[in-house]
Amino acid sequence: MVMNTTVNEFILFGLTQDPRKQKAIFGVFLMLYFATLLGNFLIVVTIKRSRTLGSPMYFFLFYLSFTDACLSTTIAPRLIVDAISQRKTISYKECMTQVFSGHFFGCMEIFVLIVMAFDRYVAICKPLRYTTIMNRHVCSVLVILGWVGSCIHSSAQIFLALRLPFCGSNVIDHYFCDLQPLLKLACMDTYVINLLVVSNSGAICTVSFIMLLISYVIILYSLRNYSAEGRRKALLTCTSHFIVVVLFFGPCIFIYTRPATTFPVDKVVAVFYTIGAPLLNPLIYTLRNAEVKNAMKKLWCSKV
Repeated sequence: MVMNTTVNEFILFGLTQDPRKQKAIFGVFLMLYFATLLGNFLIVVTIKRSRTLGSPMYFFLFYLSFTDACLSTTIAPRLIVDAISQRKTISYKECMTQVFSGHFFGCMEIFVLIVMAFDRYVAICKPLRYTTIMNRHVCSVLVILGWVGSCIHSSAQIFLALRLPFCGSNVIDHYFCDLQPLLKLACMDTYVINLLVVSNSGAICTVSFIMLLISYVIILYSLRNYSAEGRRKALLTCTSHFIVVVLFFGPCIFIYTRPATTFPVDKVVAVFYTIGAPLLNPLIYTLRNAEVKNAMKKLWCSKV
């Protein structure tokens, strides 16, 4: 495909142009990024090395943490470096790479959250058939389908981005490259492309969120037959999942399901699913999960 553009690089406006706020952004987001990598790294290594965390739930949690680390790495380093750089430029190829990788890992996170909800549904609603339905082969196939689906989604996004011609301003009013801010700079009528973006990213976010809500309603309804202790344990697990779902899908739906308009608050909202969700996921799953905490203590205390 021929890149129809006369722009070789873009200038990322960032979260703010205030020099004092930029220094604060550098310090705060650098700490948040390292905390994200550390938290997700601990979960990945703990699940990989622990013999007690071999159930499908932790198999999927492994991939959620891996995806979170990759998603954060796609976005955060550029934001951190630009906060202290005089020249906040990103090349055309780097920008397109960020569009592809951001949507790839973002979509993979959606798929993993869906299969984790499915895993909880089977565990709670069909406990006698759980080991048969959620065997290792099925779990591996679900993850592979997630990678393939993410690749198809991000390929569609980059296909649209590469067709945008740029002949005027090259200043992106955002802290990373995405289709919405790029559409504002394109020298063409972007109405059709925006509809395609909404029908792709917007539809995936909305439909996935509705599916997850329905699954949790079914799970909660099924808990009426459980004992008080059984309900408590199931609710604890499902609550963790639901918090993650709301933190990730709420901002995504706000950004990707509306017409081609941008608001000043968009950048702040985007922080929630690009920086916030990858940081909070390991905290939510470890602080609310006794098995993960015990496995971490056993593994890392023995190492120390």
